[in-house]
Amino acid sequence: MSTQRTEIIVGGIVLAVAVGFLAYVSQATGLTSSTSGYPLTASFRSLEGISVGSDVRLAGVKIGSVTDITLNPTSFRADTAFTVLEGIELPDDSAIVISSEGLLGGNFVEILPGGSPFNLEEGGEIEDTQGAVSLISLLIKFAAGGGDEK
Repeated sequence: MSTQRTEIIVGGIVLAVAVGFLAYVSQATGLTSSTSGYPLTASFRSLEGISVGSDVRLAGVKIGSVTDITLNPTSFRADTAFTVLEGIELPDDSAIVISSEGLLGGNFVEILPGGSPFNLEEGGEIEDTQGAVSLISLLIKFAAGGGDEK
C-alpha cells in the first residue's frame, strides 16, 4: 500500500513539473499570443525574412507582432497587418522598416517614430515603409563593381 502511495505522489510531482516547463517554454518563445494591442497596417515592396509572428520593435523593444501578410494583386506589394501594445502611442508620420539582427540573425519589423503631434488611430496605416534589403543582391552589386561610376 505504501508503494502505491509513493508512486502516485511521484507521478503528481512529475506532472506538475511538466506543466510548469510547458508554461515557461510557451512564454519564453512567444507562443502565447497577447490580445492586448491595437491593429495597424503597412504595405512593403519586399518582406524578405518576415512571416506571421515576427517581432515588431521600437528602440529594440518588442511592442507587437505581425498578424497577417497578403499580396496586393493590383500594386504587387505585401500588405502587412500587425499589432502594437496598448498604451504605446505612435505619431502618424512614423516610418516602418525591415531590419536585420545581423548577418546570420533573423529579420524583424522596426518602427521609427516621427515627430507629429497627432497619433495613429486603431486600424491606421503607416505609409512610410522601407522593405528588406537583400544581402545577396548587395554582394553581387559589390562584386560586379556597381556604384563605381564616375
